[in-house]
Amino acid sequence: MIDFEPGFLSALAGSAAVSILVAGAGGFMTDTGPWYRSMKFPSWKPPDWAFGPIWTLVLVCATLGSAKGLQAAPDDQTYWLCVAVLGLNAGLNILWNAIFFALRRPDWAFIEVVIFWLSILAVMFVIGSHAPFAALYFLPYLFWVGIASLLNWKIVVLNRPFGALSHD
Repeated sequence: MIDFEPGFLSALAGSAAVSILVAGAGGFMTDTGPWYRSMKFPSWKPPDWAFGPIWTLVLVCATLGSAKGLQAAPDDQTYWLCVAVLGLNAGLNILWNAIFFALRRPDWAFIEVVIFWLSILAVMFVIGSHAPFAALYFLPYLFWVGIASLLNWKIVVLNRPFGALSHD
């Protein structure tokens, strides 16, 4: 259960704002037009319509975990370490969309998504060091980005080579 201890609402507002920014930037860069539709996908790829609801659920959980982790930080140093790893993670989330969709480089995006996935582990470790329950809110994020990483890899294998920056 989420309790509304001092500082939680401001941490929740800040975390929600970042999640909305990440979702908006990712959605803005996602182009499922002719280039994307021309690719081969594995049979287990989730349907395109499922990505929005899944990302919404994942980011709601991450928002709650972030807010609880920030609110529970025992000192300023821990608080700012949380802000740093959460900010890095948000940046990597947005960067994946830019590499995959804007640059049309699933091969480079795969390298980036591995780092992105590791950043989720870093978030869980940093927050878990002082708020173990809050770190659990990041499990759906870790799981979903793990699936996305496997999907990214299969897209690379099924569609390589990449390199031409064509814009249909």
